[in-house]
Amino acid sequence: MAEFASCLFCKIIRGEIPSLKLLETEKSFAFLDIGPLSRGHSLIIPKHHGEKLTDIPDDYLTDILPIAKKIALASGVTDYNILQNNGRNAHQEVMHVHFHYDAGLVIGWPAKKAVKEDFRLFLTR
Repeated sequence: MAEFASCLFCKIIRGEIPSLKLLETEKSFAFLDIGPLSRGHSLIIPKHHGEKLTDIPDDYLTDILPIAKKIALASGVTDYNILQNNGRNAHQEVMHVHFHYDAGLVIGWPAKKAVKEDFRLFLTR
């Protein structure tokens, strides 16, 4: 597992910083957020250090969604968010991939008109 010595989340995984652990597997670690936006606001992190989703091996990523599902079921709420940000401009605060489970997140969604040319760019890669 790749680790980064000064990374806050890597320190939590190693037990150097205390956390309220919810669930741990060989490849993932889930714990309650220290500054929750709602009851049960949790973070699910891969044990492989990477700043962005594209830095994480697929086998670590496939371990995360079943954990998110378990947390969602355990919370007992019917409406919730699973959120993952990549980079400072996308509001990522800790530069280690993490997924938020939150049952009360308020998100603004400033939709814009879809442009056909934009889709062609992605389809040709």
